[in-house]
Amino acid sequence: MSCSVAIGTQWGDEGKAKMIDYFTKDADIVVRYQGGANAGHTVVVNGKKYVFHLVPSGILHKDKHCVVGNGLVLDPVQLMEEVESLELEGLDAKKRLFISDAVHLILPYHKALDAAMEEFRSQKIGTTNRGIGPCYADKCLRTGIRAGDIFNEDTLKERVASALKMKNLELEKVYNKPPFTLEEIMDILTVFRKKAGKMIINTQNYLHQSLKENKKILLEGAQGYALDIDHGTYPYVTSSNPTIGGALLGTGLNSFHINEVIGIAKAYVTRVGEGPFPTEDTGDDGDRLRVNGKEFGSTTGRPRRCGWFDVELLKQSARINGLTSISLTKLDVLTGFGKIKVAVGYEKKGKKIDYFPSAELGTIKPVYEELDGWEEDIDRVMNYEDLPSAARDYIDFLEKAVGVKITVVSVGPGRESTFLRG
Repeated sequence: MSCSVAIGTQWGDEGKAKMIDYFTKDADIVVRYQGGANAGHTVVVNGKKYVFHLVPSGILHKDKHCVVGNGLVLDPVQLMEEVESLELEGLDAKKRLFISDAVHLILPYHKALDAAMEEFRSQKIGTTNRGIGPCYADKCLRTGIRAGDIFNEDTLKERVASALKMKNLELEKVYNKPPFTLEEIMDILTVFRKKAGKMIINTQNYLHQSLKENKKILLEGAQGYALDIDHGTYPYVTSSNPTIGGALLGTGLNSFHINEVIGIAKAYVTRVGEGPFPTEDTGDDGDRLRVNGKEFGSTTGRPRRCGWFDVELLKQSARINGLTSISLTKLDVLTGFGKIKVAVGYEKKGKKIDYFPSAELGTIKPVYEELDGWEEDIDRVMNYEDLPSAARDYIDFLEKAVGVKITVVSVGPGRESTFLRG
């Protein structure tokens, strides 16, 4: 059986969509397994930029099938906008995309509560206000609406009415926000059923049958390890598990199916929103990384915080996820830096520690080593041997420090700017 998983190893925005698009050539099916429309996955093909929030990044390969797994929370309006946009581009997305009947649906009251709670907090999380957290909360409270529920209108209406009773009470009494009507929620679900009904199936069964037929499956995560609800920098995390456990829970596959876990890592580190960031550079170098790397969120447009590569963060990600290889992205952004910093450990209260803490990150200081940079433009390099020697030395250093083989290198946004290390 052949199933690979691609996982973000930092705070998201590592270039997962580009690498998923690259690895899709060797797959038959691509599956998104967690998160929602708070993730913006960008792919550039033949100079044209595509941004996906819910549709798996492999959809641009016309002979591949894609799956929205049960682990997502799905905004039905957003999904159909993406699908219809792809159809206008001549991509038959409706015929190649399947939606899990067990996926939970994000509805307008989830978004309203998301925004209201963030406004209410004294300690801001930095949520995208896409309704992700409230929808996952409903899933745990067993009050959520799933895609498979939309086919029984009478039962659906009862469940939505019951949910609305609670949500409107919270919106009005706690946050002083306007309520929603049953009719406006049902209208959204009715349109979704008409447009997407044929795409909704039992995806767990579909994936297991596909493996029996020797199909190759690629699992696509959103966000990154350090934003995991269990393993990340809580409470400044996402509401799901981008890590390996989420890949299994969000698809219905099991650990015996997985034969490869690919960690996607940026050649430096970025973070969006609030929360600790030990290697953040708030000076000129951080600004330069942001400009060179075009580090602005594809979902929110917010400028990303930028800093240096963090070895301990990657080592912890490798341990948690069982990484078998690393794909290193955006190496070209480091061109022109005379010296490049790499955090190889931390000091905490005067003592050196060699692990990524799960708490009190504000009390640690990174220990840096500096490597020589390079001046040559590398965004047109097509193979590893043509990289400047300093760039190859940088990759060698990271690989040795992290302890996981770096097998793929990306030096630009397009498909053609990616090559095997050899």
